[in-house]
Amino acid sequence: MFKKILLAIDLNQTKGKRRAAEGACQLAIANNAELHVLNVVPDSGMAMVGAALGPEHAERIREEAQAQLMDWAAQVLPNEITPHLHVVQGNIYDTILRTADRIEADAIVVGAHRPELRDYLVGPNAARVVRHANQSVFVIR
Repeated sequence: MFKKILLAIDLNQTKGKRRAAEGACQLAIANNAELHVLNVVPDSGMAMVGAALGPEHAERIREEAQAQLMDWAAQVLPNEITPHLHVVQGNIYDTILRTADRIEADAIVVGAHRPELRDYLVGPNAARVVRHANQSVFVIR
């Protein structure tokens, strides 16, 4: 049913990413699918901030995130899965959606936490992915 699965994780989030990974791995194994793992490094927010820090700073952050993602994948993902690892800088939910479209994913797996009041007012990234994705989306708590 699914040939490519995108697992979107936040390396900075302490809870939820292991459960989401377990769910994505089970889905990938059951469907003999490719597993792509994405970590989004958020934008610096304001162009002025990004310009002040310089491109070297953004590249160093991306490289550190790539190394962390490789370490995390080696520790958490089962040996029978060879994941495709992606680290992209940008708006979190938009980058998840764009990456899913770019790799032609059939499904997206995201973790979710219990919503707080601010999530009801603004909307968490997982909810935005669910609303706007072209793919099936699995939200794992």
